[in-house]
Amino acid sequence: MFIIRPAASSDAPALHALILELAEFEDLAHEVVATEASTWEALFGAVPSAEALLAEVDGRAVGFALFYPFYSTFAGRSGLYLEDLYVQEAHRRSGLGRALVEGFIARARERGCPKVEWRVLTWNEGAIRFYESLGAAVLRDWVPVRLPLGPGPA
Repeated sequence: MFIIRPAASSDAPALHALILELAEFEDLAHEVVATEASTWEALFGAVPSAEALLAEVDGRAVGFALFYPFYSTFAGRSGLYLEDLYVQEAHRRSGLGRALVEGFIARARERGCPKVEWRVLTWNEGAIRFYESLGAAVLRDWVPVRLPLGPGPA
């Protein structure tokens, strides 16, 4: 049995550890510059820039959804962007990922968001199938654009 709940400030160490696991899974560990302290500040500091849902099994954090608002000029309202969704391998296919996404979507609906968005790596076919099973559309005609502004990962 699992629970999905909003992350609390005391969860920053567990969330950071899961972020490191996600980076390993995506073969991007070399890009991680976030620390436990910066994770805490981003989620629970004076001006939080994101929020997270935590998935627990037997009181242990095994997954998370991290998200933040974005503004849709066409809708004239903010939506929510799912920055990362991660479930430890041992707990995949248990309903945890779906529950995290449903919790994320529920928050967007509560806030009157017109849409939610996220990205998926092209090689992650399992995630693509999962997202499509939820009714999400993979927008193959949009490509990410990035302009690095300083030290750290591009």
